[in-house]
Amino acid sequence: MKTRELEYDLPPALIAQHPVARRDESRLLLYERLSKRVHERRFAELPDVIGDALVVVNDTRVVPARIPIEGPKGEVLLLERLDEDGLWEGLARPTRRLKPGRRYGPVELVEHLGEGRWRLRLHGEPAGDTPLPPYITEPLADPGRYQTVYAREAGSAAAPTAGLHFTRELVDRLDVERVTLHVGLDTFRPVAVDDLAEHQLHGERYEVSPEAWERISGAHRVLAVGTTTVRVLETLARGGPLAGRTDLFITPGFEFKRTDALLTNFHLPRSTLLALVMAFAGVEETRRLYRTAVEERFRFYSFGDAMLVL
Repeated sequence: MKTRELEYDLPPALIAQHPVARRDESRLLLYERLSKRVHERRFAELPDVIGDALVVVNDTRVVPARIPIEGPKGEVLLLERLDEDGLWEGLARPTRRLKPGRRYGPVELVEHLGEGRWRLRLHGEPAGDTPLPPYITEPLADPGRYQTVYAREAGSAAAPTAGLHFTRELVDRLDVERVTLHVGLDTFRPVAVDDLAEHQLHGERYEVSPEAWERISGAHRVLAVGTTTVRVLETLARGGPLAGRTDLFITPGFEFKRTDALLTNFHLPRSTLLALVMAFAGVEETRRLYRTAVEERFRFYSFGDAMLVL
């Protein structure tokens, strides 16, 4: 697949800068693959349209990972905890003016890994700001809105955004199982090569309990909430261990073994997430759905509306 096939036109006004007042008030674009019918629903109606599906969510929690530094003025963005002694991988800027072995506030830079990535030691627990994506240019009044209501184990540099639409009341109406994948920024990094097959994903840590996988593997139908959940399910369905790292890159032509339905937000052009949606819904079908979403003024990206593919 050529990367240019992941491009589409999006008016900047449709990039959501703030979440809706109530999480489940967002709009839901519903696509039925068998009939190819498209409907619009409210997210609060999700239990009415998914039938008896087991709903699998990613319960990772976003780390307050954006840490300002001085001398030179810049910032460190924590990406992944490497051990329990404060060793992390992160992005630091301005990289060219930073030196390994130096401490900048709570951050000690250990080794430059290239492309602005560093191995670093954090003295204390993360106590920075919420790491909002760069396309969100307005401040977030409540940092809790960039966490899912079921977030549990801290470890992500970005939220699994399909889950941001759920309220606690809505979760209580569903049959829910949990997996954990700590989201790194590489998941959202635009594809820079012309051929999608040449793009490489850095691995991300995941964990699933034996009890959860027993329920998931034996379920009649599974609805995956978000692309990160899909990657965990399909890694395990191919014999992956219950805990480890996955660099599974899902592109059109992929055979899904344990994902029967997909709930997802609208993704950036030239992103691996859009490639995954195209693999599940179909390339031309996804293009049609995105055109419909633009024409109907759906809200895009992290704080935007959702799409359900059955």
